[in-house]
Amino acid sequence: MAGSISNTAAPVTSSLSKLQSLNGLFAIYKKQGPTSANVLNTLKEALLKEAGVQNPNPRKRKKQSLKIGHGGTLDSAASGLLVVGVGNGTKMLSTMLAGSKKYVAVGELGKATDTLDATGSVILEKDFEHITKLDFEEKLKAFTGDIMQVPPLYSALKKDGQRLSVMLKKGHKVEAKPARPVTVYNLTLQEFKPPLFTLDIECGGGFYVRSLVDDLGKALSSCAHVKELIRTKQGQFTLEEHALYEEKWTLAHILRSLQPCSHSEQELLCCHYLPCLFSFI
Repeated sequence: MAGSISNTAAPVTSSLSKLQSLNGLFAIYKKQGPTSANVLNTLKEALLKEAGVQNPNPRKRKKQSLKIGHGGTLDSAASGLLVVGVGNGTKMLSTMLAGSKKYVAVGELGKATDTLDATGSVILEKDFEHITKLDFEEKLKAFTGDIMQVPPLYSALKKDGQRLSVMLKKGHKVEAKPARPVTVYNLTLQEFKPPLFTLDIECGGGFYVRSLVDDLGKALSSCAHVKELIRTKQGQFTLEEHALYEEKWTLAHILRSLQPCSHSEQELLCCHYLPCLFSFI
């Protein structure tokens, strides 16, 4: 009987060891709805279950059997590319504080919300019929390059150790953070069908698409909010080529897509390919 127990446990131990030996970066697809943290927990739980771990608790931080983290929060209402670090790959995420990311954003003119996106309550309605496509494209020029931007109140930014969004939901009064420098590398209007419009955005770290759309609405003597947001690129990873969808959250698929993280490769990636994977929306 002892031999039987040993034979059963061996594959589990082997699978878990293989999982724990992973070091590097890969990308997954985050759907609309769950938070980035919840998506990461779902991924971690799926991998631990595949490795044979009984009743895995992905939220357990002490004595973790699998070290994993993501490189840039996507709001629950947003979807798209989420870069994940596993093993020593998580150390790479913490050093990447600025870099290029791409988004496709659908905005709606004429309505402003408290969260600056479709999840919030409408707090203002204004006319938008006066806005032409030419007006819109002209205003985009002022939001390209190195600009100053005020982050949204509902965000992952923290005050006294608590997220601003959590404090607001608890009824606490929160003051807006001061404007800070951000970079927009490319900003184009892909479609203009009022009240809806679609933007292609390439930006640096610390940039908020929701603030951009809100500021655009004001600049056009109206108001606006983000109706839909998709991250399409982050560092060297693209949504089309690299993102693993939930049905492929397996050890085999991750092994095939993993960007390895040896010491020399980590330095190379940090210096040349992935200057940043942290971002804010």
